[in-house]
Amino acid sequence: MSTENTFDVIVIGAGPGGYVAAIRAAQLGMRVACVEQAKTLGGTCLNVGCIPSKALLESSERFAQTQNHLAEHGIVVESPTFNFGKMMERKANIVERLTKGVAGLFKKNKIVSVQGQASLQDPQTVKVTGPDKETTLKAKRIIIATGSKPIQIPGLKIDQKNILDSTGALAMNEVPKKLAVVGGGYIGLELGSVYARLGSEVWVIEMLDRLIPGMDAEIAKHLQQQLKKQGMQFKFSTKVKQAVVKKAGQVELALSGPESEESFVANAVLVAVGRKPNTEGLGLEKIGVALDKKNRIKVDEHYQTSLSGVYAIGDVITGPMLAHKAMEEGVVLAEHLAGQAAEVHYLSIPSVVYTWPEVAAVGLHEEELKDLKIPFKKFKFPFLANGRALCLGDSDGWVKLLAHPETDRLLGAHIIGPRASDMIAELVLAFAHSSSAEDLAKTVHAHPTLAEAVKEAALGLGDGPIHL
Repeated sequence: MSTENTFDVIVIGAGPGGYVAAIRAAQLGMRVACVEQAKTLGGTCLNVGCIPSKALLESSERFAQTQNHLAEHGIVVESPTFNFGKMMERKANIVERLTKGVAGLFKKNKIVSVQGQASLQDPQTVKVTGPDKETTLKAKRIIIATGSKPIQIPGLKIDQKNILDSTGALAMNEVPKKLAVVGGGYIGLELGSVYARLGSEVWVIEMLDRLIPGMDAEIAKHLQQQLKKQGMQFKFSTKVKQAVVKKAGQVELALSGPESEESFVANAVLVAVGRKPNTEGLGLEKIGVALDKKNRIKVDEHYQTSLSGVYAIGDVITGPMLAHKAMEEGVVLAEHLAGQAAEVHYLSIPSVVYTWPEVAAVGLHEEELKDLKIPFKKFKFPFLANGRALCLGDSDGWVKLLAHPETDRLLGAHIIGPRASDMIAELVLAFAHSSSAEDLAKTVHAHPTLAEAVKEAALGLGDGPIHL
């Protein structure tokens, strides 16, 4: 074996977990190769997930603001229109810039990038079947970071034309007149929001009786109310049994609701019922890498699989399928391989829904605390009482904090409102360091800022807020 194909670490997958693991390992002095099946680096997140969806969310939100809210600021825009092709072009340019940025970081850190499908031959050997040739790579350590892919529902065959997954929904040629979104989680709501703002009649069809399961129920209810005001409509406790594409390009859905069966017709259907680990085609079973019942790779506390020297991180292992979770695991694993002490504080991983208003959370919510029989006190501070929110014209929502009644330790933080995705960082830090509500209350926040709502909510857990 040529020494040029021998490495300290081989990373399979160049998504957020994989490319971060590769870069951190290289920074720590290891010779690293990264295998990626796609032509561009960055994985689902950069290419067909987090980044392009946020680009379209921002463009569509600015259009909605121009249509509905600029007049409040004394800005008059007569009959605003949008150029959908230009929005898509902007999205593509952002994706290209960031994927090239990852390639530049690989070059800077002397990481060897290999395109092709990876297959493990043994715990130290990876065969890569590329577009033009096969390559064999060897390393003492192999990291599997192949991410996840959309779950498909029987009876709803994805064709990326009429019946789409999230990838297809980010590459439409036109705004559908009527869009059915199957799934009321964050992916469906974010993409549904994009097209609702641009004029689609959007229906969200959810099997459960609520949106964003797993997050705070009170916030989920309020989010539903706000999305309904924006034109989105909902069918809860409803299953989609089958989809049939008609001649006119319409899709007829067979629905089973709480009381009856019905037929529902849309111009396009987005299937967004979750994601599953991308573990197929890697040869895992052949070399004895153990999987669980959900086809996730089993790992120990240091991300090692059932085979010594083979590791896994990100969406292919247990835990929330979030890019920032995978990134942290990539850093921690690389540092562990370098002999350093590091760990991921899983209870401090934030969750965000990038609708408008945004939703962000860290720690436990009320229902979880009740189930665990953990006592708690709570306080909600509304953005209506926040000067910065009123100046922005975005005063819907609140900050809700949960803390232990005896120790005052922060148990959970939940925000629905403007820029919740940015505001949650302070609360993640507080939660990770076992801070008390009093610690937050005594922290000086610049005035006027949205973050003052965090301070006021923390004050509310003590003697009471100042501005309410």
